[in-house]
Amino acid sequence: MVKPIKLSEANADFFDRVYQVVELIPKGRATSYGAIANYLGAKSGSRMVGWAMNAAHSLEHVPAQRVVNRNGLLTGKMHFETPTKMEELLRLDGIEVLNDQIVNWKIVFWDPMIELQID
Repeated sequence: MVKPIKLSEANADFFDRVYQVVELIPKGRATSYGAIANYLGAKSGSRMVGWAMNAAHSLEHVPAQRVVNRNGLLTGKMHFETPTKMEELLRLDGIEVLNDQIVNWKIVFWDPMIELQID
């Protein structure tokens, strides 16, 4: 069982903004911690996005499996219920994984700076 993280008010607000972005990632696509941080104006905040994902596992509406490192590696897999759960969820999303890395990462990659830009 994953322990909940105690959040300051400022962190809770940032985490909520992270979750709002993650909820917009379409099935079959994935993004990186850094891409989310950059989109939220916290370019060096990828670690904080990782902490948000770690805290999100009890939130069913947040598809945390769709957030990986900048190379498509499943670095957050140890925070899921089992060591294979993240990969299983990605496969259900239609994303191929091999050796803990998303296959065709450049095609699967969803960049919020591009996908969520305002016209």
